[in-house]
Amino acid sequence: MPFKVVITIINRPPNEITLNVIREAGFEVEYVKCATENEVITAAQGADVLLVGTVPHTTRKVLEALPDLKMVGRSGVGVDSVDLNAATELGICVTNTPGINTSEVADHAMAMLLSITRKIPEQSAALKSGAWSDRPDEVNRLRGQLRRIAGTTVGIFGLGNIGKAFATRVRGFGPERIIAYDPYVPQTTADLFGVQLVDFDTLLTESDFITVHSPATVETNHIFNIDAFRKMKSSAVFINCARGPLVDEAGLQEALETGEIVAAGIDVTEVEPLDAESPLLKIDNLTISPHVAGSSEVSGREGARRWGENAVNILTGKPLHGLGNPEVVKRIAVLRAQGPSRWDGIPDPVTVAWS
Repeated sequence: MPFKVVITIINRPPNEITLNVIREAGFEVEYVKCATENEVITAAQGADVLLVGTVPHTTRKVLEALPDLKMVGRSGVGVDSVDLNAATELGICVTNTPGINTSEVADHAMAMLLSITRKIPEQSAALKSGAWSDRPDEVNRLRGQLRRIAGTTVGIFGLGNIGKAFATRVRGFGPERIIAYDPYVPQTTADLFGVQLVDFDTLLTESDFITVHSPATVETNHIFNIDAFRKMKSSAVFINCARGPLVDEAGLQEALETGEIVAAGIDVTEVEPLDAESPLLKIDNLTISPHVAGSSEVSGREGARRWGENAVNILTGKPLHGLGNPEVVKRIAVLRAQGPSRWDGIPDPVTVAWS
């Protein structure tokens, strides 16, 4: 009986590259568009591998209802939509595809910062409406709002791979300082990228621009709230191309509408897709893109390949591209020792293949 892989992403069908990788291994693969936990549970009965996106969340309820499951494979670099504790307890690996879109996300954050400081969308809209010739005061007003990055302080929240890539990019624009908050990175590492590590309050109070590149965790949930925004400079620009739950959206809205900060750009929201009636869409000094920061032809192709390879590799004893709960390896060993388990006849997971 062949292994069974079920794909349940809701926002788009899986890439043919993913499907072909799985089929070429001789495995059965099904795509079922699921919007709820119960739909996922129904679709994934008998599945050895479940490939998911950011929504719906893969909760304990889902995991406990799938006794054959060995792996949940997240597309992209995050694993925050999967209950890692429940997965580990049940002996289920949670994988991702790290490193596929570092350049894209860093580029997008830089593009958002430049778009906001140079007023590109506003100027384009004004000129297309005839302002340059017919309403020069409007053009002059925008000209007076343009800003430079050189000589400023740029702040980075989270100095992982993407945060480092952003630091490398923004250095070319000549900021006086690049500072970062990341309690898991030593100063010796930050030095390699020309970054000074600071505490969170210093990041908030001294940065002219702040960009967020951190995972969503219990510790970072709503860390950017109205209190945080009130500590920032009134001229500060805030960029989030990481995860929506890091930001309290009500706090962000208040900060933008009351002038606590001058502008923001976000690629992610707490609930996606963002509702067409969301108040965020009515804020003039907020730039929003639809969670596309990591997207490009290259990252899409490579991510699709690695996503499918993780599904194959977990069942054939080959190295994974990323394991979000490495402690599960010990749990699997315990389950094997206790008797029959979901891992009977399957090699131990091998981590991690960086390629």
